[in-house]
Amino acid sequence: MKNSLLTSGLLAALVSSLCCISPVLALVAGASGIASTFSWLDPARPFFVGITVVVLGFAWYQKLKPKAKKEKECACEENLQPSFWQTRKFLSIITVFAALMLAFPLYAHIFYPKSEKQVIIVDKSDIQTVNFQIKGMTCQGCAAHVVHEVNKLSGILNVTASYDQGNAIVEFDKSKTDVLEIEQAINSTGYSVTNKTEK
Repeated sequence: MKNSLLTSGLLAALVSSLCCISPVLALVAGASGIASTFSWLDPARPFFVGITVVVLGFAWYQKLKPKAKKEKECACEENLQPSFWQTRKFLSIITVFAALMLAFPLYAHIFYPKSEKQVIIVDKSDIQTVNFQIKGMTCQGCAAHVVHEVNKLSGILNVTASYDQGNAIVEFDKSKTDVLEIEQAINSTGYSVTNKTEK
């Protein structure tokens, strides 16, 4: 029973952060288009977090509750050593891993490389700033993924993305790239541009 509780807790922790883990895995695998595959799970995240906390809390309760008198009196129980899978050490490892998975949306952005590039601007009148409204971003990792993809284009001066506001503000040299190319780069992440306005 304890192993099934731990498995349930781990699965719930993984599923609760799957929408933020998939963009990082997509970056590593080089398949950025699958990044938003699990973004539909984001509304259910509080439910999965709750399941994880309840299941792991119950597992710890089972592990730490005092043994009944009858069990203490039985000498045969003392001679049996529990397997590693039934120890507090294993439960601790599972708990730490689940906590890391639950917190993943908070630190997912650190897995994206910082891209610094030099841009030579010939004419200041070629600088354009556009605000792209984006659907599907659910965490800092999603925003970092959009920034990473847009920065691959030539002529990009500055990109900031916010999952809270659901947008990306891109400053670029329009003689080297255009709005359509930037929109395609954003859409290639799996998130979709719903609107764009020039600033």
